[in-house]
Amino acid sequence: MKVLVCAYACLKDPDNRFGQGGEAVLGWNLIKKIAFQNQVFALTYINNKGAIEEKQKEENIKNITFYYFKLPKFLDFMQKSFGGVQIYAYLWQIKAYFVARKLHKEHNFNLFHHITYANDWMASYIGALLPVPYVRGPGGGAHKVPKSFVNNYSFKQKLAEKIRSIGQWFFKHDPFFIIGQKKAKALLVCNYEAKNAIPKKWQKKVFLFPVNGISLKDFTFQKLPGTDSSKDFSILTAGKLIKIKSFDLAIKAFAIFNKKVNNTKFIIAGEGPEIQNLKNLAIDLGVKNKVIFTGWIKREDLLDKMSSCDVFLFPSLRDGGGNVVVEAMAMGKSVICFDLAGPGFHIDESCGIKIKPENPEQAVKDMAQALEKLYLDKDLILKLGQGARKKAEKEYDWDKLGDRLIEIYKKVL
Repeated sequence: MKVLVCAYACLKDPDNRFGQGGEAVLGWNLIKKIAFQNQVFALTYINNKGAIEEKQKEENIKNITFYYFKLPKFLDFMQKSFGGVQIYAYLWQIKAYFVARKLHKEHNFNLFHHITYANDWMASYIGALLPVPYVRGPGGGAHKVPKSFVNNYSFKQKLAEKIRSIGQWFFKHDPFFIIGQKKAKALLVCNYEAKNAIPKKWQKKVFLFPVNGISLKDFTFQKLPGTDSSKDFSILTAGKLIKIKSFDLAIKAFAIFNKKVNNTKFIIAGEGPEIQNLKNLAIDLGVKNKVIFTGWIKREDLLDKMSSCDVFLFPSLRDGGGNVVVEAMAMGKSVICFDLAGPGFHIDESCGIKIKPENPEQAVKDMAQALEKLYLDKDLILKLGQGARKKAEKEYDWDKLGDRLIEIYKKVL
């Protein structure tokens, strides 16, 4: 079967300032898996070319033909901000349609799959207009920061959340988005919020499918959680240090936990505009020497820290996926997170503790209690860690996700 794929983000994030994101990993891995049983023609952003060609050569990947292109140079300024990147990607989709139309005349595709950007609100012009069966996703975007938490944001942060909501509303009322959603044979969504946001008339073609996956060969155990009483109880978190990730709530929870438990430390891996505020907060709460900021670290170094930590704490309030959560699961670590969006989809009672975020004070208190519960119950922390590894192997291995995607193709065709 000849499959046309659109993956604006693939292997490498198109905006170099933000590094390799989860969407880029998603695009690359799903394309590889689709190519196991099909001939793939993939459209992607031109800045991904070097990384893709290097990987293709390194892994001897065949059966995939990539087509690279970009918009006129005078529009490059859009990629200097998050909102601008999305608008650039939207305009890029228009050009992608004309490239796809020309290729379709030559190759007569059996299926078109829009993978990235992985959202549930941006139009796919190819999906709407190309006369072939259309599959979209996985994607999300319907998840929002709960209002009680937004109340504590600065004016600029509140404005950003408002603009995001208004922007999504306009994009979802784009005639080409509506045509595409109606025409799609399958709509893959990455969390329950995204599923519930799809109108009832289209629910029959909705499939829950994660945006995050793992290659099991990358994940090995170095230490079972909670079994070494001679060292500090180690808590790890990771991500871009921005307000919606709520690392401030995590530090507050750790400070409460630290009053009861002395042999502990909290490692925060990442950088971002909130870093100085977070460092000041650690000082104010008297845990400066217990909270360790590593800055950005290489993936292999992060996985090494995951292997030696006892608990992975992920306090994000707005994350469609949360790739580090799946990686921590694969490392056999119990996870504490909010019952929201991607993390809420990944974690269940077999592999972690989910907290319902009602307000900041309650969230901090419940996070601290979850940390104390795991610290005091070595059997529980071991059981949850083993459950996390088992679930990661069963549901998030890229090979299994690839097989599941092919089954969806067969079903909708």
